[in-house]
Amino acid sequence: SKTIPLAETMAALCEAKRRKLTKHIGVSNFPVALLDKAVRLSSEPIVANQCEYHPWLDQTKLLAACRKHRVAFVSYTPLAHANMMSEPIVARLAEAHGKTPGQILLRWHVQQPGVIAIPKSAKETHIASNLEIFDFALSGAEMEALFALRRADGRINTPGFSPAWDAA
Repeated sequence: SKTIPLAETMAALCEAKRRKLTKHIGVSNFPVALLDKAVRLSSEPIVANQCEYHPWLDQTKLLAACRKHRVAFVSYTPLAHANMMSEPIVARLAEAHGKTPGQILLRWHVQQPGVIAIPKSAKETHIASNLEIFDFALSGAEMEALFALRRADGRINTPGFSPAWDAA
């Protein structure tokens, strides 16, 4: 929230880690400027920044900032609420690799350095399927084809408390 002072929040998180109430600290939905500030204010390492990410959403600047600070980028909504399943390139890649569209999208995530995808599913079959992404790889051209899906209106999650997002 914009009303909660970041310095106090980071100090409290660091104190929790020092008191061994948590092993690690992380943040969520921090754009570049906020992540930079949090890192400066933190006496303990920030290990993760959890943010929306999928091929429709360009997070190039934020990914670079996370890598610079050695912060894992934890991708929520990696399948764009299943809306990306009907993208023609995703379907073509799924057929070519004998995989599901969801597996193609999750593979795209994990092939990027420092990116961890956390897909949501309540169905055991989907959960099991989500783990079957380590027996194949997307080529450089296939990765680029998925990156090319970026669009200006790619963000899906925009709650009222959202920060000022980084421009693409």
